[in-house]
Amino acid sequence: LSGPSMIPTFSDAPTLIFEDTLSVHLSRIARGDIIIYRSIYDPTKDVCKRVIGLAGDVICVQPDKAMYGGEDGVNVDHVVVPKAHIWVTGDNMSNSRDSSEFGPIPIGMVRGKVFARVRASCSACSE
Repeated sequence: LSGPSMIPTFSDAPTLIFEDTLSVHLSRIARGDIIIYRSIYDPTKDVCKRVIGLAGDVICVQPDKAMYGGEDGVNVDHVVVPKAHIWVTGDNMSNSRDSSEFGPIPIGMVRGKVFARVRASCSACSE
């Protein structure tokens, strides 16, 4: 995983992420969890974001960032997260493609929860 959307939690430097794929199916996803899910834009890629909304939550979307649900640039201020969906965001909100752009994601797209990370320092890890 790479990119600036989770800075400062994860640096943009090569980082090894360890995910727990079993607990997602055995326990509930909670607000604050950092998850790995299939990209909305490219299902062959994985994305790392933080869960900030669960089914039934009302999310206040920043009008200057909201694209979800709007038509021709019309912004949506509040969104109710539907059943079996979550709302995700990058910790670096100003540089993140997240639910503010594409809306809530289905729980079924979640691959796992991040439980550890290690900053890669070997040359092979950055290739």
